[in-house]
Amino acid sequence: MTAPSHPWIGWIIFFWILAGIVFYTFIGYPAALLILSRLRPREVRRGSGTPFVSIVTAAHNEAACIRATIENKLSLDYPADRREVIIVSDASEDGTDAIVREFEDRGVRLIRQDERRGKSAALNLGLESAMGEIIVFSDANSIYERATLRELVRAFDDPSVGYVTGKMVYTHPDGSTVGEGCSAYMRYENRLREWETKVGSIVGVDGGVDAMRRSLYRPLRPDELPDFVIPLRVTSAGYRVIYEPAAVLREATTSRPADEYRMRVRVALRALWALREAPGLLNPLKYGLFSWQLFSHKVLRYAAFAPLLLLLIVNAVLALEPGIYRILFGAQIAAYGAGIAGLLLSRRSSLPRILSIPYYFILIQAASCHAVLKLAAGRRIVVWNPRTG
Repeated sequence: MTAPSHPWIGWIIFFWILAGIVFYTFIGYPAALLILSRLRPREVRRGSGTPFVSIVTAAHNEAACIRATIENKLSLDYPADRREVIIVSDASEDGTDAIVREFEDRGVRLIRQDERRGKSAALNLGLESAMGEIIVFSDANSIYERATLRELVRAFDDPSVGYVTGKMVYTHPDGSTVGEGCSAYMRYENRLREWETKVGSIVGVDGGVDAMRRSLYRPLRPDELPDFVIPLRVTSAGYRVIYEPAAVLREATTSRPADEYRMRVRVALRALWALREAPGLLNPLKYGLFSWQLFSHKVLRYAAFAPLLLLLIVNAVLALEPGIYRILFGAQIAAYGAGIAGLLLSRRSSLPRILSIPYYFILIQAASCHAVLKLAAGRRIVVWNPRTG
């Protein structure tokens, strides 16, 4: 005779499958990266040369911050005759162009895109006349530490390196909920990038402190996400994309949850389109370890909202019976409750991490879900308003 099966066995198996997916996405993948980075680290050869660099910035109505950004780039520790600064105005109407023209006698070039077409089209326009062998992409509100430019270009002494991204440090002097959560998120991402670099190439960059070989740039479609598509193209061309923590960018986080949410939806949607249009990069027979990284770091991360939601629902069913599942359900409710409390108190300053981090985690999951729905509806994003700190 066979023993009767547990009445909840199907729910229990489903629960642990979902828990395993969530665990792997946020903990298992980083742990595997750490182990691989220790077992088979790939070094990066760094030099001390000063190749000619073009710093390109796309700007739309950035009068509030463009002056500080230009002054910052001109003050970097890099020979003035070995760099140029190009600002591409994407049909700005707030005086951005006039501010940029004030710096023309110091070698700053203004290129105007009369019709607003977005960041990607602006970068294409700027690259048409860029003279540098290395292109540096800077956002209009990006403030570099003095040595950042030198640190960015050092790795190009290694012929296997095609793209370098620096370390973005989000500042939140007001102690806002979004700011604290965003900063914690970036610390997590930067640690992953350290390990991914030692394994081979990183998956995804920030866009405000990046450099690449000019010879590898290919024009972008207006709806493509430069921070994701360009590194993927560099990797597919056989070059490494690496993280350089010594090249530091400081940028103010948003204090308004709605602004952060819109930004996360936009970034996720454009990245999802890139993944949908380049499925070949997920072929491990062709791209080996990088395919595993791309699937783990991006595909599973953007889809994590689904197993998280299902895990909560299945756990609620299992919690009908006393025992460990009721305890686990209580822990889930406590975590989501902390996130909701962070949302309700998000306009206050100096909230504890026990509220701000769960809140930001929920914000990212909601944004990913929203982006997937937009992807399913065929929606694309080309232009947007600047994010304010």
